[in-house]
Amino acid sequence: MSIKIGIYGYGNLGRGVESAIKQNPDMELVAVFTRRNPADVKINTATALVCHTDDAKYMTDKIDVMILCGGSATDLPTQTPEIASMFNCIDSFDTHAKIPEHFANVDKTAKESGKVAIISCGWDPGMFSLNRLYASAILPDGEDYTFWGKGVSQGHSDAIRRIDGVVDARQYTIPVPEALDAVRSGSAPALTTRQKHTRECFVVVEDGADKSKIVNEIVTMPNYFADYDTTVHFISKEELDRDHKNLPHGGFVIRSGRTGENGQNNHIIEYSLKLDSNPEFTSSVLVCYARAAYRMNNEGMSGCKTVFDVAPSYLSSKSAEEIRKTML
Repeated sequence: MSIKIGIYGYGNLGRGVESAIKQNPDMELVAVFTRRNPADVKINTATALVCHTDDAKYMTDKIDVMILCGGSATDLPTQTPEIASMFNCIDSFDTHAKIPEHFANVDKTAKESGKVAIISCGWDPGMFSLNRLYASAILPDGEDYTFWGKGVSQGHSDAIRRIDGVVDARQYTIPVPEALDAVRSGSAPALTTRQKHTRECFVVVEDGADKSKIVNEIVTMPNYFADYDTTVHFISKEELDRDHKNLPHGGFVIRSGRTGENGQNNHIIEYSLKLDSNPEFTSSVLVCYARAAYRMNNEGMSGCKTVFDVAPSYLSSKSAEEIRKTML
């Protein structure tokens, strides 16, 4: 019996989820939901429906898990609580400062509906979050460091695109090399947000747009750019399509810690990702957590969850016996 999946939103992330489902034989794509005219949206799964988002409420008996593929800036804060009132669901909400608020909103509707909603699945938050938790638990006397990039941040690029006058944008997050080297040395430096990363934006605007106003909105945007040295470049749509069409990303989670009676022994735990496609990797994380949501709900669980609440075995299509035999 396959797990029946719905995709809510069909941009880069939605297309990545569709592709990832095909790599998981225990899953089946039932429908894609879009705010556009469904007749104008072409998908790559012949057996799946394309429906308007307004029609999702009529398919609660046909979908086991809904994977939400909207942006964190304005879509997911309203979409996830609404969808959690009807379906088990997964999202990739990545505005770190607002995760507690988002969790509370989703938890309320998911508990009322008896569904499981797993939020903030991806690589950060997500895989990086798990590695921060594991490493800090193992080395309690130490410091955590997270570096992102160099790569395109989907959430930050989407936040720029929401600004009036912006046609399209790509935002690159870039680690400061000197900061990364200092952390790897084991010296446990105290680093501010601004000392660890810079942000570089490539923006296409409408004719006649007020560029100085757009720059100011970008560099002062709280939770996204205000705490970083940010450079904004205005380029043509042709340049953006030619030079910035790919969506690479990656980064590092490093724990610098000490053990021994006097903390005399230093240890470095480092986890890294090097991604050709940020949305496709994020999509793959969403899909395996959809399996977990389905299993957890079948066991009677409900409410909002994060990656911290999900046992690793729930993510795998393999049986518990096979996991113990081949991976332990």
